[in-house]
Amino acid sequence: MKGMGNLMKQAQKLQGRMLELQEELAGRTVETAAGGGMVRVVANGRQQIESIQIEKEVVDPEDVEMLQDLILAAVNDALTKAQEMVSEEMGKVTGGMNIPGLM
Repeated sequence: MKGMGNLMKQAQKLQGRMLELQEELAGRTVETAAGGGMVRVVANGRQQIESIQIEKEVVDPEDVEMLQDLILAAVNDALTKAQEMVSEEMGKVTGGMNIPGLM
């Protein structure tokens, strides 16, 4: 029984550290760009887009589809980078254990 109590304490400690890390990661950001920097996107550790910057030179009323493609590429890349950041940091806390429902 003593071993079970120890295991529970370790699990609670891990859970507390993971909650702290989630809050910390929410304040961290990743930035990416598309079109040679013409479209820039910033995402946070909660995989939310914080900002999108579009250089006026890339806004062409005759080619809206290109701008849409650049925005889509930058947003998807930013979200991927944010997910990778979270996975990497969570992996440090969990020791690489794959715990379902954490991310």
